[in-house]
This record gives sequence, structure tokens and C-alpha cells, in this order.
Amino acid sequence: MYKSGTRFIWLLTLLWGTGNVLTVKRGGSTGYVNVTAYSQLPKYCNVDGFNNWFKLDKFCVQYFKNPLNFSQAEFSCRAKAPGGHLVSVHSKIDNYDLLAIVVKFNPRNLRVWLGGFEFLKSGKFLWIDGSFWDYQIWTPGEPNNLFKATEECLEMNWNHVGKWNDDSCSVRKNYICAFERKGLMDEKTET
Repeated sequence: MYKSGTRFIWLLTLLWGTGNVLTVKRGGSTGYVNVTAYSQLPKYCNVDGFNNWFKLDKFCVQYFKNPLNFSQAEFSCRAKAPGGHLVSVHSKIDNYDLLAIVVKFNPRNLRVWLGGFEFLKSGKFLWIDGSFWDYQIWTPGEPNNLFKATEECLEMNWNHVGKWNDDSCSVRKNYICAFERKGLMDEKTET
């Protein structure tokens, strides 16, 4: 015979095991993030051949559920789209939209490579696409391996959903690719 507390935990496991709530470690304690709060996806990209990608400001972006290390992910992005790179993030809205995409396609594993890296142990992060580093949203206490060669690449959703962390570039993660829409010959008229 089960104790009433055990039944309650079992019932909660059944109710919340659907993916609507994600358990996330926060400073050694367990918290819950309602993943349905990140369900507003950006519009689809309006570039022929990339209609299943999402529009993010002047870029088209796509999530790839195929864990690769940072370098492999960057080369994969270059092969997938003209001018493709791992995604750079330039605003709170862009960061939120990327989080919505990740939550939609892989709510149980939110960790993902972004296109940032520490330049030659300088303590300065750059975007691999060459764009200006004009926005950041680090997890408290991060980046914590500045000036070392142990964690030089940028990931999202390590310890705080929607925030960034520096991690070892050799770790395999899912990733988000991006390419600039401007100037592509087969771009459709804005709607």
C-alpha cells in the first residue's frame, strides 16, 4: 500500500510530465519554468527555399536538433544557407524569439549554441558572423572562465532559461543557424 504522499508525487509526475513545465537548476535549487509562456513563435522567413526558417529582424533563423561541437555547428550553418553562421543576438526581443523557437522544437533540452566566442583569451566576446556585440544577457556569475582556454564559446539556457553561459567549445549541443535576408535575389516582397 502506498502512502498518501507517494500517491501525490506520482499524480504530479503524471500531470506535469507532458512537457508543459520544465525543471531547471537555479543556484543549486530546483525551479519550474512554464514553457508555454514561450510559445509565441516569430513569423516564417519570406525567402524562397527557406520558408520553414523563422524571420528574426533582418535574418532568417533555424533550430537544428543535431548535437555538434561549436566548430562543427558553425560549419554546418555555413553549408545550410548562403552566408550562414551560428546566430548572433542583438536585442532582448531577438533573444526571446530564439528561446521560443528552442522551446517549440525541443522543450526537454533547451541548451543551444549561439554564435558568440571569446576572442583569444582576451575577455571580450565576438559574434562569429562579424556583427557588433551590442547585447548580452549572461547568467549571474557568467562568463566565469574569461582569459582561459576552457570555456570560450557561447550557449543559451544552461542554468537560467533565456540567459547565456560560456562553455567548452568541444561540447556537443543543438544549435541555431542564421543568414541575412537582405540582398538575396529570390527574396519575396515584404508582407
